[in-house]
Amino acid sequence: VGQSVTAGDVICIIEAMKMFNQIEADRSGTVKAILVENGDPVEFDEPLIIIE
Repeated sequence: VGQSVTAGDVICIIEAMKMFNQIEADRSGTVKAILVENGDPVEFDEPLIIIE
């Protein structure tokens, strides 16, 4: 939280079916909140990180 990111930066990695997928920031800004914990299961289209 508080880190500046640029659109296209890898902001997290999601494991699905033994494959690791890099998730990129869709916009530039500052990370305001991380909505999930490491190891939590997530669903398609679920918000993970808030960037303002």
